[in-house]
Amino acid sequence: MFRTLRWTILAATFAAPALADEVTTFTLPNGLEAVVIEDHRAPVVVQMVWYRAGAADEEPGVSGIAHYLEHLMFKGTDTLAPGEFSKIVEANGGADNAFTSWDFTGYYQRVAADRLELMMQMEADRMRHLKLTEDDWQTEREVVIEERNQRIDSDPGAIFGEQRRAALYLNHPYGRPVIGWRHEMEKLTRQDALDWYGRYYAPNNAVLVVAGDVDPEAVRALAETYYGPLDPSPDIAPRVRPQEPPQLAERRLSFSDPRVSRPYVTRSYLAPERDPGAQEKAAALTVLAAMLGGDGQTSILARKLQFESRQAIYTSARYDGSSYDDTSFDLAVIPADGVTLAEAEAALDAVLADVQENGVDPAQFERVKARLRAGLIYAKDDVGGLARRYGEALTTGLTVADVEAWPDIVDAVSEADVKAAAAEVFDRRRSVTGWMMKTGEEEVMQ
Repeated sequence: MFRTLRWTILAATFAAPALADEVTTFTLPNGLEAVVIEDHRAPVVVQMVWYRAGAADEEPGVSGIAHYLEHLMFKGTDTLAPGEFSKIVEANGGADNAFTSWDFTGYYQRVAADRLELMMQMEADRMRHLKLTEDDWQTEREVVIEERNQRIDSDPGAIFGEQRRAALYLNHPYGRPVIGWRHEMEKLTRQDALDWYGRYYAPNNAVLVVAGDVDPEAVRALAETYYGPLDPSPDIAPRVRPQEPPQLAERRLSFSDPRVSRPYVTRSYLAPERDPGAQEKAAALTVLAAMLGGDGQTSILARKLQFESRQAIYTSARYDGSSYDDTSFDLAVIPADGVTLAEAEAALDAVLADVQENGVDPAQFERVKARLRAGLIYAKDDVGGLARRYGEALTTGLTVADVEAWPDIVDAVSEADVKAAAAEVFDRRRSVTGWMMKTGEEEVMQ
């Protein structure tokens, strides 16, 4: 267990009060990028380590390996027994967890500020010294398969979503599920995990984010002490993924399951992501999604389909530009009783056509912009959210400058920008429409 702590460094982490989101960056000689976000309003700190490795970086045939290794990272090192990492965090009054997406894998701890050194010491240890026994990898493989059973296979909505995503991406690996296809998960081995770990888990493929009651120079000293000695990997290459060919034909699919409680219709369009130095289209799409479906009472879809025509009991629109490659703009409508899926889809198309032709209401546009502006301000109250904002950006190709510029770029979006974004993205040739139905109550898709 780690017992020797350098308290002299930690004493320097307590500084005069500062506003949230004061950001300092540095890079260690071994390539580790670090972001320090000062917020001295509470004696709490969040440490996050992000790896530029996710499900979209997997080789064909081993889907789920990124998520599988995330689980195995808690199995210990030469100095920590399996499960001891989280037990130490908990014993020190903190909480920890991890997550995997298509573009990254991240690990975090939220603890009292004077426990940062211990967290950094343990996290640096498992970056390069993971230990996997024969029992560890086989047991944990059953755990992730059971996770798929619970989160995907037992949920018809999740299965439907998985099928739609596979149809949206014709060639890009975003079409595979993060958790993996079951038949490939069942064949994952200890060597597969070690190969993934050896290839991607290195300081020159990682981003360290520390947010909370800390001093940047003290964090730098700790990072140099614990992460600095780790050898970089010479084999980290720039990300080169298969890209989408021109999408020339709309895809439509229907799915039925006896467990479906209510039918619904979805539409997903391929959409541009936030690009470094060019986030304007993504900002316009962010505003468009908020206007179409960001509020269950006042959004365009809710007002027109739920309250005026009463053709729907629920509507939504979603766009998240935090993606290394092209992402999606997603819409959904749950029809009211007596309304068919075909009628619900036609009503959705009528709203989208109106936005493309006539634009958006100026008063609502200003209200949505104000709400988005407020949301970005309130987000600064959560140090974990701040850390995630920067870690997600830096592992999806953005820079610290892009993160800092984002609020102003969103604020600068005009009504004309939103109309132009709708015209560009709402192209049926680059879309997947899905109908979700209860077995025995299927409708014929047109």
